Amino acid sequence: MAVATRTARPSTTRTLWSSTIGKKAVMAVTGVIMLLFLIVHMLGNLKIFFGAPDFNAYAAWLRTIGEPVLHRSWYLWVQRVGLVICVVLHAVCAYQLARRDLRARGRRYAHGGPAGSSFATRTMRWGGVIILLFLVWHILDLTTGTLNPLGEAGHPYQNIVADFQNWWANVIYIVAMAALGLHIRHGVWSAAQTLGANGPRSGPILRTASWVLGLVLFAGFVTVPVAVMTGAVH
Repeated sequence: MAVATRTARPSTTRTLWSSTIGKKAVMAVTGVIMLLFLIVHMLGNLKIFFGAPDFNAYAAWLRTIGEPVLHRSWYLWVQRVGLVICVVLHAVCAYQLARRDLRARGRRYAHGGPAGSSFATRTMRWGGVIILLFLVWHILDLTTGTLNPLGEAGHPYQNIVADFQNWWANVIYIVAMAALGLHIRHGVWSAAQTLGANGPRSGPILRTASWVLGLVLFAGFVTVPVAVMTGAVH
């Protein structure tokens, strides 16, 4: 007598991960987390205009967050690990969705697609690559100091001033921030669509907000190297 075998059903998490909407949802959530970090990071960077003592004190305070429950710098490491996970998930989903898009390209072109959507997609892809490369450079430059030989350990204000006195460092930073601003502009709008927040009334507001947010973050981050270049910060 034959024994019926049960076919294992895939888990809800696995089903969601393998679906296009699931990957877009992961990108939206991780994107929001990274966006919140960027806003706080930009505001922290702007403290450089209060002078070396205030900026260095702020950088030192970051290492004491969570004490005495957490040991010194533990919060920063938790934050870094969390951000790395978000970046990896975001990048993997973007790559997999891009592969699916390439496989479906023939069908899309057969019916014709909106030019604006294609431009946004290309901007997101290449902007993401530029941002990933910049992250590697940024860590080696201002976190480990490997690419900033004039910097001093434990003196973040002086490290930034020393770094942005090199014209090529300014070019790298400004180009990367431009890519970041465009990425955020398209990403916020895409996340709103994925999460169903772009209704008839909220859509135009979110579109405008995405532009404003991208421009504000670009301006906020670029202000620091420009201030060093012009001598406003020295």
